[in-house]
Amino acid sequence: MKNNRYKILVLSDLNKSAALELKSTVSLAKMMDGDITLFHVKKPTDIVERESQLSAIRAINEDHIATNKKIEGLIKPIQEEFKQNVNYQVAIGNIKYEIEAYIDAYQPDMIVLGRRKSKTLNFMGDNITDFVLKKYNGTIMIAAEQHALQPNEDVTLGVLNTTDKSVSTDFIEGFVNKTSQPIKAFKIVTNLTETENSLNNKTVEYVFQKGTKAVDNVSKYALKSNINLMCFDNSKHDKSNTSIKKVISKLNVSLLLTGKNTTMLPR
Repeated sequence: MKNNRYKILVLSDLNKSAALELKSTVSLAKMMDGDITLFHVKKPTDIVERESQLSAIRAINEDHIATNKKIEGLIKPIQEEFKQNVNYQVAIGNIKYEIEAYIDAYQPDMIVLGRRKSKTLNFMGDNITDFVLKKYNGTIMIAAEQHALQPNEDVTLGVLNTTDKSVSTDFIEGFVNKTSQPIKAFKIVTNLTETENSLNNKTVEYVFQKGTKAVDNVSKYALKSNINLMCFDNSKHDKSNTSIKKVISKLNVSLLLTGKNTTMLPR
């Protein structure tokens, strides 16, 4: 029988915010009936300090055991509290190569990344967020530490559209049925006289005029509206476009970047 559950891949460096990132992932997994796999990569140079082959093998084995224990200590309480299974894999090698190879093999429907307090696109020290944005065409969630999603609690969903068109109605409908909160649609338009039809009768619209402070203003209103998940259509932009980087750096909520291959409706 074919498994039609969503596959969610969490790329984690196991830092202090890893538990919050995993809880946000569990929240989405419960909404979408998804499976979670956490993937962690270590550089050989972070493990092996001596040139002796025997010492290197011993160091790798010891680190592998320690890393597995750390991950199990991270996921066990979350699994027990929220009744959500979390699988994990650990690799040693070039971080970008190992991540790309695992994405190709696992074929996730969604990738989850953590956001650093510095608000830069650096992840695991190697610009991995930027790397994943360029390599992966599916949905990416960038989990925020503040206003994080909580499993078994209602999601307050916002939609940000910087191209004057709403994110796909089909995409939003999958969430509308899972939350009792109205959808907040934030639109950045060239002319404030422009009008568009709402996504549905559960949508509240906020319109901002295009300009250098537009994303800052959206961020302020998003916080006032208690948004904890903001959708942004990434498929209409070049992956290296400054506007995407601005959205990631300015909005202090978890972001759901929808891509060309997005299929978020229940299967």
